[in-house]
Amino acid sequence: MANNATEKLVHAAERFLGKGETALDARERRVLQNALGHRALAEDTNETFYEESTFGQRLADRVAAFGGSWPFLIIFGLVLLVWVGLNLLLRAEAPDPYPFIFLNLLLSMLAAVQAPVIMMSQNRQSAKDRMVTSHDYECNLKAEFEIMGLHEKVDRIRDADLKELLVKQQEQIDLLTQLLSQHLGEAPVTESN
Repeated sequence: MANNATEKLVHAAERFLGKGETALDARERRVLQNALGHRALAEDTNETFYEESTFGQRLADRVAAFGGSWPFLIIFGLVLLVWVGLNLLLRAEAPDPYPFIFLNLLLSMLAAVQAPVIMMSQNRQSAKDRMVTSHDYECNLKAEFEIMGLHEKVDRIRDADLKELLVKQQEQIDLLTQLLSQHLGEAPVTESN
């Protein structure tokens, strides 16, 4: 049975890809095996990507998602307005009087922490995009194999139908020849092949 599966794989690799079985990369081999086994190739790449993520990576994604959202901007803007307003109202007794040096320090520290987290999240998004693109390629490749296989089946059916039609047509011609011969009173003419 395993030998038969290997033969089918070799035949499919040569027929669909024009490659020998040894020239297939892992992805092409997996797609061909799924196509030959009539198994689905589709998977939820979001779920797969999330399952492979570490806690730190998921945390970076959440921080970046919140840091780039409207709620963050609104909350951050309100905190800044309250900070500046309180320090302006308290003037001499303010914990961070104008020019708000402590606020500048906090903003610099926030930017210093937030920038690498956002970059990590962007790198992960790029990795996810590559994973999705690779999966799309595999699905497209399998669809091409299936379409080529359907074309071959349709061609075989068409060829069989044409052969059957030609046989029936020859039988009808022979029958018409016999009827014409009988009608004209001649001996039936037989065709020699």
